[in-house]
Amino acid sequence: MVLDPYFLYKIGLTLLVAAAISFCTTPLIKLLARKVGAMDVPKDERRMHHRPIPRMGGLAIFLGFIVSFLIFGEINREIQGILLGAVIIIILGVLDDILTLKALPKFLVQLVAAVIVVLHGCRIEHFLGFSLPAWLSYPISVIWIVAITNAVNFIDGLDGLAAGVSAISAGTMLVVALLLVPDGTAMISAILLAGIVGACIGFIPFNFNPASIFMGDTGSTFLGFMLASVSIFGLFKTYAVISFAVPFLVLGLPIFDICFAVIRRLAKGQSPMHADRGHVHHRLIDMGFSQKQAVAISYLLSAILGLSAVVLTDRGEIQALIFLAAVVVVGAIGVGLIFGKRHQLKESESDSLPQSDESEQTRDTQREEPHDEN
Repeated sequence: MVLDPYFLYKIGLTLLVAAAISFCTTPLIKLLARKVGAMDVPKDERRMHHRPIPRMGGLAIFLGFIVSFLIFGEINREIQGILLGAVIIIILGVLDDILTLKALPKFLVQLVAAVIVVLHGCRIEHFLGFSLPAWLSYPISVIWIVAITNAVNFIDGLDGLAAGVSAISAGTMLVVALLLVPDGTAMISAILLAGIVGACIGFIPFNFNPASIFMGDTGSTFLGFMLASVSIFGLFKTYAVISFAVPFLVLGLPIFDICFAVIRRLAKGQSPMHADRGHVHHRLIDMGFSQKQAVAISYLLSAILGLSAVVLTDRGEIQALIFLAAVVVVGAIGVGLIFGKRHQLKESESDSLPQSDESEQTRDTQREEPHDEN
């Protein structure tokens, strides 16, 4: 790894510009959301806030990213496809945050955006060291992009959760990209990822509990789409085993959550897109953790997986062991969350509290992001 100081300076500027634009535009987007009616009104048990809160904050994240990348990045054919698909996803997200669209049309538009990316040459060409034929490469790439797009949307259920996990994931991929520099693709990927990290950092202060604005589908689907596309552009194009392992480690938390959600809903005879209150963050809350604690645990899990991905990239001789250990640890934690009982202390306290205290506890219940429609 040979890092040019000028390139690192460029990365730093990209991150700072993205963060500054995202931070400065978020209050404006908040006002815009109120004017166009992009408000989340609590109406079911999945939503834990008690007053209407503006959504569509992902538009600020997008503005921070796109402006910083246009200033410091380079655009080739594959990047054109990624940016075009991102614009489609953003338009879809804005419309959904305002009008609350049905799941099927949203899914079809996501397919179109993913196909555009793949047709511009950004596709998974190798898997586990084997070259994939075109007839298999194209559909696998589309499935990956759509799946990760929705996976990030699925975890967007608590204040600051999706933005923080996405920042950690993008930051991990940024470090991996820097380890692969001076490869040209890695350098472009690093600029892309720096823009994503910066944009998330600029938005998070407004999104931490208690959140004053939600990112909405505008933000969660955009971040998922970008993380999926950049992982293909920067990681899935090599023969190395890490081209398979690293993206799965970096995006391990949302991947686990979406897989469990689909299995859970199919087992109940429901549509995979049916909304419920069984995601990992819901189960952490039900176990007695506060929202901030649940978010911190999710950050920690993402950081551990990210660190494993970095070590996997930098220490090839132990990559299989690290990958296996990470999967086992996260799998064990996941099983505990899925099958674990509710926190006994919480239940006993709830039974013993007088009514007035219970009401106070209800008023202090943690907020949940609005667009966990999946």
